[in-house]
Amino acid sequence: MSQGLHVTMLTEGTYPHVHGGVSTWCDQLVRGMPEVRFTVVSLTGSGREPVTWELPPNVRRHTPVPLWGPRPGRRHTPRRAAVRRRFLHTFERFLLSLLDPDAHADFGPALDGLADEARAGRLAAALRTETAVRTLMRLWRRPALPTAAAEPTVHDALTAVDLLEHALRPLAVRIPEDSVAHAVSSGLATLPALAAQRSDGVPFLLTEHGIYLRERYLGYRTEAQRWPVKALMLGFYRELNTLGYERADLITPCNRYNRRWEERGGALPDKIRTVYNGVDPLAFPHAGAEPSEPTLSWAGRIDPIKDLVTLIRAFALARAELPALRLRLFGGAPAGCEEYATGLEKLAAELGVADGVSWEGRISDVARAYAAGHVVMLSSISEGFPFSIIEAMSCGRTTVSTDVGGVREAVGDTGLVVPPREPEALAAAALELLRDDVRRAELGRRARQRVVDLFTLRRSVDAFLQIYRELAGTPGTVYDPPAVETVADWTRELRDPWYQEHTAWGHHWSEPAGPAGPTPTCEPYGPCEPGEPGGAGGPAVHGGVR
Repeated sequence: MSQGLHVTMLTEGTYPHVHGGVSTWCDQLVRGMPEVRFTVVSLTGSGREPVTWELPPNVRRHTPVPLWGPRPGRRHTPRRAAVRRRFLHTFERFLLSLLDPDAHADFGPALDGLADEARAGRLAAALRTETAVRTLMRLWRRPALPTAAAEPTVHDALTAVDLLEHALRPLAVRIPEDSVAHAVSSGLATLPALAAQRSDGVPFLLTEHGIYLRERYLGYRTEAQRWPVKALMLGFYRELNTLGYERADLITPCNRYNRRWEERGGALPDKIRTVYNGVDPLAFPHAGAEPSEPTLSWAGRIDPIKDLVTLIRAFALARAELPALRLRLFGGAPAGCEEYATGLEKLAAELGVADGVSWEGRISDVARAYAAGHVVMLSSISEGFPFSIIEAMSCGRTTVSTDVGGVREAVGDTGLVVPPREPEALAAAALELLRDDVRRAELGRRARQRVVDLFTLRRSVDAFLQIYRELAGTPGTVYDPPAVETVADWTRELRDPWYQEHTAWGHHWSEPAGPAGPTPTCEPYGPCEPGEPGGAGGPAVHGGVR
């Protein structure tokens, strides 16, 4: 048994403050192991973010760490000259590891030194000094470094040091020594784990969903800072990413795509163990009858990384050929994305398709979002192993997705995958499926079968419970891959009243030939064929759209 097992879950900008794929995964993991004690350390913005998830009883403590809240630690730098000299030597070594390719090996030891300063409460104040800014200016202007040609300014140095001070705040976080540190993303969430592993021997587990470093590069393309600042910060994220891969006791990517990134980033293959995200087929039952009008559905958070601009443009192209087509978008805009959401509505109006786009907001039962369309869409420019796709597949809906992250690995041969940022390709794939009822139904059937075969929540949670025991050194623990499940494990769903209600009869849209345009026709959409998985009722366990 795992009585006494303690895990510290480290998150950045996700659980338990916002709804999203990573947050859903965190909540599933915690609730799936009621016998394990969890401490949640969440890196946030201001520290005033509300907790939007109901934390289960086995979360014994939740500690938010505001990256942009009041400055932590002492307000003034130490007076002892030896302490100041030691900090400046460490800081200079740290900066050179980011600026000079020949010095990158110094990043780990330098970060360890800064962690000691942070744990002593001195780092934030030290980074706020004029000496720290002057040190960066001096190094930036070394003739041998490429930044010298960019002529960095004092304003650049002030900006860069400020960004570093906020980014390094998690180094001061203390993790219980009796726990396993589980960073659920690369990047800043690994800082407390790295410090605790080195100082206290705490086992360090790293799980990646999206590729953190890739998303930093994508994000900095639109930042307002000048090139020297961007180069420094991206150097920091790059070195931190590599260090996390090198030092983690075990890395658990959610797909093979991430594994390839990690191996290229320096992770040893024998330290990587792929564990797929999972869904509960009971919470995401067969969706049943399709809508009476041709409809595309999408579920997620309204965020630039989801690239809804491409989706709306694709919808406009498809609607030009199929005038009755509708697009239903389920999900809200998190803080900071309100302007992006407004821009999407304006784009739909400019393209003349606003009357066909429905902004549904968040719903508690996400399965209804997938049931609302004939085809479920995903247009993201970056993903890990997206829940929206495997949830839609569990509901028996086929998908059209962009070829990012582990999407192709999740979909297999049950949907269509197209290049990102290409609305023409997205529209063509959607029309291809909408015009072929038989193929669409067959792909939906195979999609649910694939989820039951590979991506159930039971298998995912069991795998992580074994990993926690292994890292905690539970006596006699050996790695035992989760048992393979079969469709027969879920046949009881077919008798559920919710499923019977939604699959007895329904409207099934088909496009007739000729120039008159689409008209709805009624056809039976009866129960599943013998042996095919069906549906079941009950609310979604995570409580909201990602």
